[in-house]
Amino acid sequence: MKELLPKATYESEIAASRDRRMAWWRDGRLGLFIHYGVFSVPGRGEWIQACEGISVEEYEKLADLFLPKVGCAREWVKLAKETGCTYAVLTTRHHEGFSLWDSRVNPFNSINFGPHRDIVREFTDACREYGLKIGLYSSLMDWHHPDGWRCAFDREARRRFLDYIEALNTELLTNYGKIDILWHDGNAPMETAEGWDSLARNQRLRALQPDIIINDRSGLVEDFGTLEGAINGTDRDWEACMTFNDLSWGYVDDAQTKPYAYSCQQILKMINKCCYSGGNLLINIGPRPDGSVPEDAIRPLCQVGKWMQRNGAAAYGQKAILPDPYWVYICKFSAESDRKTYYLWFFVWPTGGEFGVGGFRQPPKRISLLKDGSSIPFTYDGYRIQMTQLPRNCPDESGLAVLKFEFAAPPDYIPSSRYPQLNGGVYYPPSDNRL
Repeated sequence: MKELLPKATYESEIAASRDRRMAWWRDGRLGLFIHYGVFSVPGRGEWIQACEGISVEEYEKLADLFLPKVGCAREWVKLAKETGCTYAVLTTRHHEGFSLWDSRVNPFNSINFGPHRDIVREFTDACREYGLKIGLYSSLMDWHHPDGWRCAFDREARRRFLDYIEALNTELLTNYGKIDILWHDGNAPMETAEGWDSLARNQRLRALQPDIIINDRSGLVEDFGTLEGAINGTDRDWEACMTFNDLSWGYVDDAQTKPYAYSCQQILKMINKCCYSGGNLLINIGPRPDGSVPEDAIRPLCQVGKWMQRNGAAAYGQKAILPDPYWVYICKFSAESDRKTYYLWFFVWPTGGEFGVGGFRQPPKRISLLKDGSSIPFTYDGYRIQMTQLPRNCPDESGLAVLKFEFAAPPDYIPSSRYPQLNGGVYYPPSDNRL
């Protein structure tokens, strides 16, 4: 192990390699988050132990009822692939402290209890089978470990607990081949990087997996920010993790949560917002106690996957960050990073056979329907691109069609350029690049 670096030097070093390490992630756009653990058994959410005040001894009894069926991890990853995800993240050990792997450090694990199988091994094997990048979620907080709360005020307990946390993560990063993402969470009761000794630990963990990317929940900036339950662009790499029903991350009775479940269109709208805001979407599922995926998630995710097969060019790849709202509410643009290709996502299809886009100061070379490449006629008057002869009904079976705009060079865009009252009183004459 090389000598540990001071914070500024460490951050400078990881910044120097970040573009290389993050390239696949920036292009990937969509990941599947899988919240699975003993908490799935009672089916009242992943925080049940704390929220309902269940003792450690009582909670341990649930571990022998945790019986994931053989092949469930492969089903998750297969679904992720069919959804169009490029990576998946599994809760290897949530705040409850139960390790889903053959841990020599933590006896409260899936070998000694419940299935007597290494679920992390099954998950990583499945990810490699389906060609997905591998993310391992690892909680810092632990309700099961006796030092998990004493560490806040007892120096010796803190040292023991920090050694324990590092040993757990060392197992994850040495026993399962190449790992692409280390996804920290739950930095309590010590809420600072100094309290968690994150600077030293993350350097040692990175030495085990030099290409790994790490999120920001150990108190350090690291490689990407992690937004929870919201999609808001920031000035750095970021990922929005979203539940599937806005109720719980872990399993809750899917017969009752079905009315709250996201539809295909709602998920696609999230993906669109991530595109024009410059981030990724990590959509979550909470498998049932036996590891099966709730039906309310399967159908919309598979529909998303079929849409991505037809229209994925509008979503995948590094996209330009565009103003929000970029256009009217019924549709939004995403754009390639070179800004020469724009994609207009129609949440509501214009049924009158024509549609206009204002603000572009140069006309496109071509407009086409993304799913099949068929050309769309248009005119340009210096202010407005007016499309004509559009299909009367939405031409995509999902109800969300995309038009592709190809420009010879990155166009200038001035919102509402025809109306000075919306541009600080500035009048813009018609573009000289009219057709």
